[in-house]
Amino acid sequence: MASLKSYISCLLLLCFTSTLLRSGSASLDDRKSYIEYMGQRQNKDQVSISSLHLSMLQKPVEGMEGVVSVFPNEMKKLHTTRSWDFMGFSQQAKRTNLESDIIVGMIDTGIWPESQSFNDEGFGPPPAKWKGSCHVSSNFSCNNKIIGATFYRSNGLFGAKDLKSPRDSQGHGTHTASTAAGGVVNMASLYGLGIGTARGGVPSARIAVYKVCWSDGCWDADILAAFDDAIADGVDIISVSLGGSTPLNYFKDLTAIGAFHAMKHRILTLNSAGNYGPVLRTITNFSPWSLSVAASTIDRKFISKVRLGNNRTYEGISINTFDLNNTMLPIIYRENAPNTKGNFTGSRPRLLDSSLVKGKIVYDELDSGVSAFLAGAAGIVTQYHGAKDVAESFPLPASCLGHDEGSSILSYINSTGIASATIYKSNQAKNSLAPYVVAFSSRGPNPITRDILKPDISPGVDILASWSLLRSVTEIPEDNRRVPYNIISGTSMACPHATGAAAYVKSYHPTWSPAALKSALMTTSFPMNSKINSEAEFAYGAGHINPAKAINPGLIYDAEPIDYIKFLCGQGHNSSLLQMVTGDNSSCSTNGTVWDLNYPSFALSISPSEFISRVYNRIVTNIGSPTSTYKATMTSHMDLKSK
Repeated sequence: MASLKSYISCLLLLCFTSTLLRSGSASLDDRKSYIEYMGQRQNKDQVSISSLHLSMLQKPVEGMEGVVSVFPNEMKKLHTTRSWDFMGFSQQAKRTNLESDIIVGMIDTGIWPESQSFNDEGFGPPPAKWKGSCHVSSNFSCNNKIIGATFYRSNGLFGAKDLKSPRDSQGHGTHTASTAAGGVVNMASLYGLGIGTARGGVPSARIAVYKVCWSDGCWDADILAAFDDAIADGVDIISVSLGGSTPLNYFKDLTAIGAFHAMKHRILTLNSAGNYGPVLRTITNFSPWSLSVAASTIDRKFISKVRLGNNRTYEGISINTFDLNNTMLPIIYRENAPNTKGNFTGSRPRLLDSSLVKGKIVYDELDSGVSAFLAGAAGIVTQYHGAKDVAESFPLPASCLGHDEGSSILSYINSTGIASATIYKSNQAKNSLAPYVVAFSSRGPNPITRDILKPDISPGVDILASWSLLRSVTEIPEDNRRVPYNIISGTSMACPHATGAAAYVKSYHPTWSPAALKSALMTTSFPMNSKINSEAEFAYGAGHINPAKAINPGLIYDAEPIDYIKFLCGQGHNSSLLQMVTGDNSSCSTNGTVWDLNYPSFALSISPSEFISRVYNRIVTNIGSPTSTYKATMTSHMDLKSK
């Protein structure tokens, strides 16, 4: 990785201490789907979509009255108990009765409504502001917790395992929804791992479900339609744990455009940063009007030990729910059991000879566990090839070791003809270094606007939350384990933590703007350590989220839609491009600078060894005591000098 200096030589954080549709001759194979965006719906009245589009086919689409913009319909992917306590947000945290009026919109894979996390016992009817509906079918219904649910499939094509309902068949949407706003469920666990009270950040809040992700991914047309519906339905917060693999400018990023429209209606959108780290400039959700969430550890980790026949024991990481009961089994190296017959199981090649590995533990430094599992192995010892910061689930007893430990096991196997081993069920251990940002979490700097710091904030990984009973623990089809709660990681899991925190602050300050909510979360966050994450703020943004403190931030950096419009105009874009984002007739009559956007952090991109003077203009609003006194302090990276 290139050094931090080569990208940024000055980055300052100020903290306050305080209580298209085209004609042409393309072949059928070259044709692509495009989105004709008519702007956000003004009401919930039904319109005949078929008659509308038949009339549109009679004349060119671009330039038509009522057509805001035309985009290629691209695919996005999902950015796949103890966590709230670690954030200092205990079950006993003070709450307001207004929490039950908060509606959290989840744009994801749907939801498993029967989960105990979504039990509506004790809930009254939906808030009067709710204008949405529930897509009731033979296998799905809503309640007073899940007050709305719908699904989107613009191309009308469904895979064999896709359910034509808001029901979640992948687990992802159920997991994120319960993390953000699930109810209190005692003694939840994954086969005893992570046992405790599962709860969302706002257990009394309502959930509105917008299913846009399917077996082949999440398409832009569906995402934008979900945004428009969520806005019209009356949600307070929107959570989006998905994104592209490459950064797009604000005028091509449909998620950023949807978030802009939400912001205009005083709805904050929270996005996962992406799972493409630790390389710099890999963040894919970074619009300044949304909150970009990185993934950091909590003070819990899962370890799984391997004991060899020579009584040597090695400690690895994995989420191993299997118990071999201390039984010693033969252990074999993968290269000693290759499959030379070339037979397949479905679409999966069998890489190992079943007759040689069945009932044995396989040491395979390259395997994810699938090959050994399909071959009938009793367990697998594998090796991690990056940072040792996230535990993974396997479809059989497993432990993931470092290079040195793996080499020792291979030496043992080669030294004896009767090598044996056992793998123990995972134990929970304390992660004393937490919080720090995990390797997979996408990093800044912001690839489009270098002087807007991204990501914004970071919560946890290895999260226990509700799960779909149609999805296995490992998401491998041949894994027959079905569970009500599962432990997974990703910025997808970090995002709903920030969503729950934002909804919590919203319950205390229902009139606050999206920028004010965002400011409160960022300026009250726990500082994090650049000794572990050398990328510093490009890894964790303002720091580790602190929901309890965020309801009383003292000062806030507020911003309105016009401020973001001036920002976009100041980036050198004309009114036509601007309207692709705003969805209205906004024009660039006044340009603003990136340094004057009222953002809760400060960043400056300069060349190495360059000396520069830059003035930032900020307006802070005191929402604390009228007699409060605030002291401004400036901190910078250890390799930088600033004054």
